[in-house]
Amino acid sequence: MTSGITFAMNVAKITISIDQNLLNSVDQLIMSKVFASRSQALQVAVQEKIARINKIRLIQESAKLDPVVEQALADEGLASELDTWPEY
Repeated sequence: MTSGITFAMNVAKITISIDQNLLNSVDQLIMSKVFASRSQALQVAVQEKIARINKIRLIQESAKLDPVVEQALADEGLASELDTWPEY
């Protein structure tokens, strides 16, 4: 479950308030050996949430683009550079 997630050596200690039922669920994951500690579980959860937010932001910004205009810009750039490309 934690593959692809790296843990930085530079960490900050914080204090949080968390719903008891949620904490019980985190503790169950630790007992099941999904995570080594509460810190690791919460760090992975925060990293994954930030990654999802960033992906959603990219999707939202991409949706603002006009595909016809973007294709025209790409074609224009390719046409002006086509004669400089080596033949294969």
